[in-house]
Amino acid sequence: MEEHGSASVAAGPASGAGLALVTGANNGIGKEIARQLLSCGFTVYVGARDAERGQAAVGELGPGARLLVLDVTDPRSVEAAAAQVPALDVIVNNAGVSDLGQTPVETEVDTLRRVYETNVFGVVTVTNAFLPVLRRSARPRIVNVSSGTGSLGWSTGPNPQFDHRVGGAGAAYRSSKTALNALTVYYAQTLAEDGFKVNALAPGLRATNLNARAAESGGDPAEAAAGAVRLALLPNDGPTAGFFSWDGTAAPW
Repeated sequence: MEEHGSASVAAGPASGAGLALVTGANNGIGKEIARQLLSCGFTVYVGARDAERGQAAVGELGPGARLLVLDVTDPRSVEAAAAQVPALDVIVNNAGVSDLGQTPVETEVDTLRRVYETNVFGVVTVTNAFLPVLRRSARPRIVNVSSGTGSLGWSTGPNPQFDHRVGGAGAAYRSSKTALNALTVYYAQTLAEDGFKVNALAPGLRATNLNARAAESGGDPAEAAAGAVRLALLPNDGPTAGFFSWDGTAAPW
């Protein structure tokens, strides 16, 4: 599990019915985020690249879940999806891919491109495409699912929590999440005057299909999802431009 900082995020309102989009929501943390938002009264667009898998998730999640087929790496797919959404209050940019745990000297440039296409460029593509409808919301929120491995603070110093000897994700994944953190800050600053709250989440190691280490971790995706939902429900005086661990405490950049 990831270490935690000292500054805690206050929980948002217990209920806040609205419209939310969760990318990569047909499995893992994304599906749990969708499930918990539904329980808070949201209607949730279940973003999925594969229509069949997305529909299966919608059937499992039940009333209030709506399939939205979109491939975050395909601008045309994202534009077509955005045209189907008349209103939105929350975007959770959850879709992500990993690499083979390679160091920078082992990593092919094509691997970097593939990982960044989803983890960085995909977030920009989705966020920008849905901004027009999100701007209509009285409480617009954007949550970017990042990673503790993207933290430079946790990756450096005399006893780093994450370094090249820690298995799982490698240079492409980790640096993509560092880039995502930087984008989170820039979006937050740019959109602050419009009432947006834009934050990044370090979900901790969870039992998902991200990579072999995650699959074997035993970490509960629902626990991480609760952290994302907390950021999605932030009150108007809540933080923005922050990086928070799954339990609401501040994570080092």
